[in-house]
Amino acid sequence: MTRTALTTVFSFALMTSAALAQSYDRVVQAEVLPGWRNADGSHTAALRITLNPGWKTYWRAPGDAGIPPRITWRGSRNLGTVDLTWPTPEVFDQNGMRSIGYSNEVVLPVQIAPQSSDKPMTVKAQLEIGVCRDICVPQTLKVKAELPPLGERDARIAAAMIDQPVSASEANVGSVSCKVAPTQDGLRLTATIAMPHMGGNEIAVIEAGDPYIWIAEGTTTRQGNTLIAETEMMHVEEIPFMLDRSAVRITVLGSKRAVDIQGCSG
Repeated sequence: MTRTALTTVFSFALMTSAALAQSYDRVVQAEVLPGWRNADGSHTAALRITLNPGWKTYWRAPGDAGIPPRITWRGSRNLGTVDLTWPTPEVFDQNGMRSIGYSNEVVLPVQIAPQSSDKPMTVKAQLEIGVCRDICVPQTLKVKAELPPLGERDARIAAAMIDQPVSASEANVGSVSCKVAPTQDGLRLTATIAMPHMGGNEIAVIEAGDPYIWIAEGTTTRQGNTLIAETEMMHVEEIPFMLDRSAVRITVLGSKRAVDIQGCSG
C-alpha cells in the first residue's frame, strides 16, 4: 500500500472475548481453531478469519493496494516455536491496483512446538489486519484459547494445510536467477525463472525477506518456458541497503496452481 493511502485509513476499536474476536462494526471476526496434538508432541491449530459478504482481507504480501498483516503471540503460555502458513491467495483488482488476499474466510494453520511437553499450552494472538470493500480499514483482533491435550482433527485446518503453493521442485522449476541494478531510490530486480506455465495470467509476487524493504507492484511476462518478473524496491527509511538473494521469495500465482520459490542466484 502506498504511503499516501496509508494516511487515509481509519483505526477502529474492537470487542474481544476469550476465543472469538469481532469488530464493533461486525465486518470481521477471528477465532482460534484448537486442533489436535501430534505424535511428536507438537500441536496443530489455526486462526480462522471470517468476513461479511463483499469484504476481503490480505495475504502476507498484500500488494500495493493492501494492508500488510501482522500477527503476534505475546502473552501465550508454553509456546516454543510457532510456524504459521498462508493458504494460496486470490488476486484482486482494486481501483486499478493489484491486491492479494482472501474473500469470505481464511484459515491459517499454525504448527506449535511447546516449551515443555508436560504442561498445557495457551494461545493468545493479536491480529493486525486490513479489511476492504469500498474502503480499506485496519482492524485489530485479539483471541485466546487453551489448546486441548489431545484434540481431534479438524477438516477446516486439514483443507487449509493442503491448499498451499507447491514447492519449486514439485513444480519442476529449473534455474532461478536474480539480476539487480541500482535505481535513484533503491534497486531494480529482474528474476528469470525456468518453469512450466502455471495457467492463465500468471502473477509473480516477490518478497525480499526483510520487512524494511518496500517492493513495488511488478510485471510478469513469459517467453516460452521462461518466466520473467521485474520490480523495484527501496528501504522504508530511504537508506542504501544490500539485497540477500538467498532470502528472496517468489510466489507465482496461476489459474491451475501456485508455486513457492525460495532464493535465487546472482
